[in-house]
Amino acid sequence: MSSSSPVPPAGGQSAGGSPHTGGCLCGAVRYRTTGRLRPVVACHCSQCRRTSGHYAAMTSVSASELELTREEGLAWYRSSPSAERGFCSRCGSNLFWRPTARDEISITAGTLDVPTHLEIAEHIFVADQSDYYEISDGKPQKARW
Repeated sequence: MSSSSPVPPAGGQSAGGSPHTGGCLCGAVRYRTTGRLRPVVACHCSQCRRTSGHYAAMTSVSASELELTREEGLAWYRSSPSAERGFCSRCGSNLFWRPTARDEISITAGTLDVPTHLEIAEHIFVADQSDYYEISDGKPQKARW
């Protein structure tokens, strides 16, 4: 099982100005961001595929720029020695990916309220992608991270 890393190195700021809001399907988890969202990274690693059912499209902010406005359904799962994933324990929505060694948190882009003003910037871990789809959007592709 590969370790996914949906948080890119420092740099790329998006047009996704703040604030943004979002949450899970049932509403038991809601959040608000106060910082600029990074462009979306599509992660095709085996962990992201298994937690999302396809690939995970993730944006990110500094952990200090994410405010949980409702969190009674939030649960965390340690998916690797270096990261954990946040999900709703009621409806199962895949919400967050958090590395243990950095002050950043990735947010599943599909949980953001629209408009997001974001777009996919690149695909990572494409060497792990499943065999039932092709990546044909013309965005950069990286075999790993």
